[in-house]
Amino acid sequence: MEIYEELVARGLIAQVTDEEEIRSMVNNGKAVFYIGFDPTADSLHVGHFMALCLMKRLQEAGNKPIALIGGGTAMIGDPSGRTDMRSMMTKQTIQHNADCFKVQMAKFIDFSDGKALMVNNADWLLPLNYVDVLREVGACFSVNNMLRAECYKQRMEKGLSFLEFNYMIMQAYDWYHMFQTLGCNMQFGGNDQWSNMLAGSELIRRKLGKDAHAMTINLLLNSEGKKMGKTAKGAVWLDANKTSPFDFYQYWRNVDDADVLKCIRMLTFIPLEEIEKMESWEGSQLNTAKEILAYELTKLIHGEEEATKAQKAAKALFSAGSSDENMPTTTLTDANLTDGAIGVIELLVACKLAPSKGEARRLIQQGGVMIDEKKVAAIDETVSGEALKEGVKIRKGKKVFHKAILHD
Repeated sequence: MEIYEELVARGLIAQVTDEEEIRSMVNNGKAVFYIGFDPTADSLHVGHFMALCLMKRLQEAGNKPIALIGGGTAMIGDPSGRTDMRSMMTKQTIQHNADCFKVQMAKFIDFSDGKALMVNNADWLLPLNYVDVLREVGACFSVNNMLRAECYKQRMEKGLSFLEFNYMIMQAYDWYHMFQTLGCNMQFGGNDQWSNMLAGSELIRRKLGKDAHAMTINLLLNSEGKKMGKTAKGAVWLDANKTSPFDFYQYWRNVDDADVLKCIRMLTFIPLEEIEKMESWEGSQLNTAKEILAYELTKLIHGEEEATKAQKAAKALFSAGSSDENMPTTTLTDANLTDGAIGVIELLVACKLAPSKGEARRLIQQGGVMIDEKKVAAIDETVSGEALKEGVKIRKGKKVFHKAILHD
C-alpha cells in the first residue's frame, strides 16, 4: 500500500483538492508540504499529535515537511474555533515557545541535511510594509467571501476585531511566500483551517497565474485530533514537565472503548494488517488495545524506557502489594510544612494536582481526592510529616495517581 492510500485507510484525510495529482505527488515523494503551528504555549499538546505523526509518515515516504512556526501570525491571533479574542503575546514569549516546539518536533521529524525545514513566519511578516500589503495582497481578497468563512461567521455576533480579520490574509501570504522561496507546493491543516488554506492557494493563482502549482489537503485535525488533545481541565502536553510520562500513558490508557482503535489507526505506526486483527476485539481485549495504544504513544514521545516505566507503574496501581516506584512523585521539604503537617489543599497544589487552592477545595468538596485509598472528607484535613516521610499515595478522581514524599 502506498502512502496516500495508507493515509486514507487510517482515516486521516477528510477533504482534498485535485486528489489525483495530490496522490501522485505524495506517493512519488514530490510533495514539499507545510503545517502551521501557532506558538501560543511553551509546549505542543496531543491535539498536535496527528499533524506530527502525519509529517513523520510523509517524510519517511520521501516527501519534505516544513514546520511553520507562526511567530508572526501569533501576534494577530487565529479566530478559528474561538468565541473571544486570544491574549496578545510578546515577541520574547513567542520566540521562547517556538524554541520549545523545535525540541519536541525533532522527536518526529528529521531536520538533518535539509530533509525538513522549520521556519518562522515572523521572518517575512514583521518586515512587511502595511501599505504594500494592502496593495499587493489585500487587493486579491473579497471581503464578501471572507465573511462567509466559518472562522469569521462564528465570531460575528460577539464581535470580530479588525486585527483578527487579517489572519486569513497573513496565512495566505505565508504559503505565497514559501511557494516562491522554498518550493512549497502543498499545505495541510485541520477542518477549521479550510477557508484559510483555500485563500492561500487562491492568492498564489491570482499573483502567479492559473498554472501555479499549489495543492491543499484538509485533515481531521479539528474533529478528531484536537478533541483527543483536550481533557476537562486543559491540554495533555508533550513536555514531560507539564504532563509526566505516567500521566501521558494514563491519558491514553483511559480513552473510551469506542475511540481506542480509531486512535491506534490514526496515531500509531502499527501496521494496518495488525490493526485489522484488532477490529473484532471486545471486552477485556479492548483494555489490551488501550495498553498497546498508551505504550506506543508514550514511547514515541518519551522514549522506550519511560514508556516501560509508565506501563509498569500503571499496572502496579491495580495490583495489590505492587511497587509504586515509577509513580509520578513530588518531593517536599520542611518548608512545605506548618506545625509538622501540610494541609491537603496545599498538598494538591504542591503536587500540581490542582492549579489553585480554589480548584483543590472544589475537588475535595466533590469527593474526588483520596490519600492512601482513604477519601478526604474535609477541606481542612492535613497530612503529617511522619506520614510523608514514608510516602503517601494521592488519587485524584479515578484515573490520576501521584506520590508525595518528605525529604529530610
